[in-house]
Amino acid sequence: MPSRMDDVMRLCCDLSANQQITVAVKNSAKGAAVTGGTAFIGGLLGAPPGLAVGGAVGGLLGCWMTSGQFKPLPQILLELPPHHREKLSSAIMPLLTSLSWTDAAQLSALVMANGALQQQVVAMLLNFVTNELRAEVKYGD
Repeated sequence: MPSRMDDVMRLCCDLSANQQITVAVKNSAKGAAVTGGTAFIGGLLGAPPGLAVGGAVGGLLGCWMTSGQFKPLPQILLELPPHHREKLSSAIMPLLTSLSWTDAAQLSALVMANGALQQQVVAMLLNFVTNELRAEVKYGD
């Protein structure tokens, strides 16, 4: 059964590469922490106007710190630990029960040819990425 899991992981990589999906996993939290921290300090030092200035400066600083930190989703998927790979594969497998495939290439071709199934798999993948990995998702360049 591990080859089925590998096939599903390869499918996820192919679909996310096809749609140019990138994600930021840990850096989103760091940017939010910087923004909140500077808003808090601004509020302590300057009352309401300081809070506004601190939030604005923190937002810009957080944006600068996390810009360019997005990675292609296929790269993130390849770096997943085994328990996350298993969980993702288990979530997607029920969508593929009506298909019969021999390898990852055939599975990808079957799913790519079926628009509705492709959307369901991508939706499940994005649900996993946002809920399990707590990632911020971005499409395209």
